[in-house]
Amino acid sequence: MSRQESFSAIYQRASDRKGGDEGLESLLEVTLSVDEIGEYNDAQLLSEMSKKVFQSGFVWRIVENKWPAYEKAFFGFEPMKVLMLSPEQLHDRASDVTLIRHMKKTMAIYDNALMIQDIAREHGSLAEYIANWPGEDIIGLWAQLKRRGTRLGGNTGPYFLRAMGKDTFLLTSDVQAYMKAHKLVDFGFSSKSGLKQVQAVFNTWQQESGRSLANISRILACGVGDNRV
Repeated sequence: MSRQESFSAIYQRASDRKGGDEGLESLLEVTLSVDEIGEYNDAQLLSEMSKKVFQSGFVWRIVENKWPAYEKAFFGFEPMKVLMLSPEQLHDRASDVTLIRHMKKTMAIYDNALMIQDIAREHGSLAEYIANWPGEDIIGLWAQLKRRGTRLGGNTGPYFLRAMGKDTFLLTSDVQAYMKAHKLVDFGFSSKSGLKQVQAVFNTWQQESGRSLANISRILACGVGDNRV
């Protein structure tokens, strides 16, 4: 592995590309506190999680436009109400022309409602579970979402966490390209060993800069490639 580049150098390169520090800082987002994340209810989390599942590999704008219809079709995403849907009712929703006709993603709503209930029984609520997960092992939370949920692997789980304000980096194509170019990983990005290496790199940058993982990820992406943040 090569020597890790300092975050100050990464920041300066991104700043130069974005017209200075002010321009770069305007692109950064604020993550929520533990208490703020803990205030989410189960329905809000299931809705956002389901939206990210449908947006994966699809046009995000179309999903956004259809989401009010999903809120109505799935009873505001209240997990208990979702779990009362019969297989026939789920099949009807998966073939509804006002929604998106995708059986596996529709079934993921049901499966993830079940996951949310299971975690709530174990930890009080999914919101509390996520809020208290340590950032220095955010890949561990990714793994839990992938293992316990449905269709939450890859970047889907991290995009869900980012949407709800949980501090996480994202492995966009630009971030992955940077890691490969600088030889910071020896394994694939979907492997446990590769993800541990990426986590360690981000932890080092966080200790150096005092910034959130989300902002480090975005600043890194702004300095390379096509700026997929």
